[in-house]
Amino acid sequence: MKLFYSPASPYARKVLVVAQELGIALEVVQVSANPAGAPDPALAAANPLAKIPALLRDDGVAIHDSRVICEYLDSLADKPLTPPAGEARWSVLTEVSAADGLLDAALLARYEVALRPEPLRWPDWLAGQVGKIDRALDLFETGRRDAENPSLADIAIACALGYLDFRFADHDWRAGRPKLAAFFAAISQRPSLKSTAPA
Repeated sequence: MKLFYSPASPYARKVLVVAQELGIALEVVQVSANPAGAPDPALAAANPLAKIPALLRDDGVAIHDSRVICEYLDSLADKPLTPPAGEARWSVLTEVSAADGLLDAALLARYEVALRPEPLRWPDWLAGQVGKIDRALDLFETGRRDAENPSLADIAIACALGYLDFRFADHDWRAGRPKLAAFFAAISQRPSLKSTAPA
């Protein structure tokens, strides 16, 4: 299967980590991530929204949105990363949703600062995105994390934290969140996280 990705995309990183943890080989195709310009033609052919990542299965069917791709890969595994049923499943999927929401807010904040001309920036809106990030972090601090046997939620959260370190180094998310900081330090030692860390 072929994965269209960008090395800086935390959503694509999540898919790559999941694939490695599940032992699923993917052919990776780097495409240009250009939110303000013309989309990469190969990416747009696989995903009409031209969003990263997109997975092209061997039968030619495309799957997009990192959450859907991760669930698809999980469905192929003998030992999936998400519990099959019950409260444990809903807990994992809810935390995955919160991690993706944190990333959505972080990307919007990044675009506001990196792409929007300074006279047009909206400080209150930017502060609102940062508030979403911090509330999600507080939620993750109260959860049960497992760096040794990570769930899909643990992976999604680790990729979100890695993105904060990558793009928001001045935002000290570790302050007041010792459990989350310890979890991230531990899970970051896994080969799947080390090999996919943004440069």
